[in-house]
Parts: sequence; structure tokens; C-alpha cells
Amino acid sequence: MKITKAIIPAAGFGTRFLPATKSQPKEMLPIVDKPAIHYIVEEAVNSGIKEIIIITSRGKHSIEDYFDHSSELFAHLAKKGKTEFIKDLQRIESMAKFIYIRQPHPKGDGDAILQAQDIVKNEPFAVLFGDDIYDSNPPALKQMMDIYEQTNSPIIALTKIDKSQSFNYGMIKSKPTTSTLHEITDFVEKPAPENSPSDLAVTGKYIVTPELLNDLKSVAESKESNSNNEILLIDGMCKYVQKSPIYGLEIQGDRFDTGSKIGYLKAVTHFALKDPELREDYKKHLQGLDLNSK
Repeated sequence: MKITKAIIPAAGFGTRFLPATKSQPKEMLPIVDKPAIHYIVEEAVNSGIKEIIIITSRGKHSIEDYFDHSSELFAHLAKKGKTEFIKDLQRIESMAKFIYIRQPHPKGDGDAILQAQDIVKNEPFAVLFGDDIYDSNPPALKQMMDIYEQTNSPIIALTKIDKSQSFNYGMIKSKPTTSTLHEITDFVEKPAPENSPSDLAVTGKYIVTPELLNDLKSVAESKESNSNNEILLIDGMCKYVQKSPIYGLEIQGDRFDTGSKIGYLKAVTHFALKDPELREDYKKHLQGLDLNSK
């Protein structure tokens, strides 16, 4: 079955970027002239996704406004003769069919995904978190979708990290299938470096099958009846992998963890240097910095 739907969980508080995120969603922080979530939506659309379900929470209305039509802004731009901006904005609002669902309580990424279960129904779908932006060709999600068409199994994006940073990631235990594809045998959530089973970290892109979603629902029902713990996607994957294969794919391309301040700044620099209007002036600025005086 073709994958045509993607879920973007965007309900978190963005505490690592406070105080900026007190009044502005982390997903709307600009990377040059586009908010971070725009890059994620572009990746999905360029991979063949037609329907995008964004899971939001209180105070995230600016995400909806960004992908919506603004008659007042269009009229203002038309009056000023800025037709090129109008065309850019029209492309944004017509990128895909957008559906917004509010997560009523911050109960984890698995709970956020389950908010959309009535929309995805019995179809495989993608999950794209806003903290992982790739500059790659083909897009990161398209690389994963190509593997899904070969395996019909859940696919997880992987990246090699320095094991000293394993406490920031879900890490995998696996057996290699090819140089970049791994059959996952176990997950360890944020282990200490000495306990990490590998240097392969789970990054924020997934292809979820109906069977995996059912296991996530089962875990959620168990947790809701026994405790108030967060419901995490990795919980469903841990249950699923005991009986069926999950594959991890090392994505080819430049990855930026925009959930961290340094990752965000690296992304801004990377995409600024790719912008033909900014490249030369920005390079001169960087070259002229006296870093030892800072």
C-alpha cells in the first residue's frame, strides 16, 4: 500500500528554546526565511505525501496560520505589486491537504500519534518530528519509503553518533542487512555511553505500519489502566520487534538536530550558505570574524 499520509507531532513545549518558545512554537523558529516545520512539510511533499496531519496543542495556532490562506496579506501584497511573494505564499498553502488535531494533554509522542488513528485508519503512514531536518537528495523520507516498498515493514531513520552522546538518543541493537540498512533486534532508550549497544541512534523519522500502530495502542491501553506514564512510540516498537522485523536506515544527507541550540545554529548557517542571495555576504561575514576575541 502506498504511503500518502504523514503525521507531524508539534505539541511539545520547546523548553530548550525558552524564553523564545513561551509565545512562539519551536516549530516556527525561522531557518533563514522559512520556519523549521516548513522544511519538514517540504520533505514530506517531495517524497509523495498528499495529506499532512499536524498534532498541536494550546498556543500553536501560528502553525495553522502559516499554512492557511491570508486574504488581508494577499491584498496588501497585490496593492504593492509584489506578485512574486504572492506566488510563494500560494505554493505554501497548496503544498498538501492539512489536518490539525490538538493533543489535550502532554502524554508523550506515542499519545500524539494515536490522536490521528481515526484518520490514518488501516494504512501505513510516516511520522516526522520537527527536530530532525535533512538536506538530502532524494529526501530522507523518500529514501525510507523506497525501503518500505521492498520490505513492507516499519522503517526508522538512523544516524551514526559519537557514543558519548548516546544518553540523548534512543539507540538500537541490530544485525546489518546492507551497508546502510539494519534489521533491528532491540532498542535502548537514552543509555549511558558504556551501556549503548551501538553507535546508531534513532532520529525523528518513521514509517509506521497498521500492525505497529496496533501494538502502540495496546501499550497505551495498558499504561492508561496502570499508571500515568507517558506513551512513547518506542514502547510500541519494543513490543512489535519481538515478533516482526523493524528496519533502520542510515539516511544519506546532511542532518541537523534543530531541537538543540547548536544544531539550530548549524542549520541556519548551512541553509544561509546555500541561498544565492546571501551566500557571498554571509561567507565574508564568517571569514571576517575574530573567533578568539569572542
